[in-house]
Amino acid sequence: MNIKKWIELNSDDLCDKTAVITGATGGLGKQLCLYLAGLNANLVLACRNQNKTENLIKEIKSFYPNCKIDYIALDLENMDNVKLTVEKLKTTNFDFLIHNSGIYNVSRKTTTSGIDNIFQVNFVAPYYITKELLPHMRHNKAKVIAVGSIAHNYSKIDENDIEFKTRKKSSKVYGNSKRFFMFALYELFKKETNAKLAIVHPGVTLTNITNHYHKSINWLVKLGMKIFFPNTKKATLHLLKGVFENSNYLEWFGPTIFSVWGKPKKRLLKTTSKKECEKIFEIAENYYNKLK
Repeated sequence: MNIKKWIELNSDDLCDKTAVITGATGGLGKQLCLYLAGLNANLVLACRNQNKTENLIKEIKSFYPNCKIDYIALDLENMDNVKLTVEKLKTTNFDFLIHNSGIYNVSRKTTTSGIDNIFQVNFVAPYYITKELLPHMRHNKAKVIAVGSIAHNYSKIDENDIEFKTRKKSSKVYGNSKRFFMFALYELFKKETNAKLAIVHPGVTLTNITNHYHKSINWLVKLGMKIFFPNTKKATLHLLKGVFENSNYLEWFGPTIFSVWGKPKKRLLKTTSKKECEKIFEIAENYYNKLK
């Protein structure tokens, strides 16, 4: 696959367009920043680690010295910080809000908001940001690009344990949070006419998601992923696809073959029901209203 040619055929110049990106210092986020900078977009990096962000800015500038880049400190585990970030973004004219940040196998804890940290980082906080900024995005005709995951297949809503606090398997805990985020956004944007939405799935690729493995086997896991799965440059094309195309209700962009390999393709998800989507949206709104 010729990545350069694919980008030329599937993208446009983004001069005077601004993209807000969470989790920009990770593998997919970093590569997306480079792609967007190469298309002349302005960037707002909403990240937790200032040192990593500053190093990323230097790297992007080394390739694209004219790229305009701003930094906003964002810690999705801290709702006070999330609210401050939202207020800053309300005064920022942006065209794309890209929810790339996420956590997988990390130590579980309850945040100061009383929410499981994985559930908050992957769902509650980004949903809150989106809902708060929606009037602003309508005015600017902006777009949300949300990174979903095939892991949403590994869970179904459990109203008795919404945050999967009693579950131990990382894939299910992570998948549950992504399931809530994806399907809540589909419902939120169901009748939107000005603000747009794209749900994207990068497939399986090597990122820091393997770092929870012990060093003695992590090298082997990484080697296997390098051999059998697409590299980050190819996986990030699915995110880039979402920048230029919208997904309709229950559609997403992901790899063509088993949602793991191949070029980005839009497809209809058949992994939920109307009833479950509506229930997830109701729960999402409850979290949002409690945090207001």
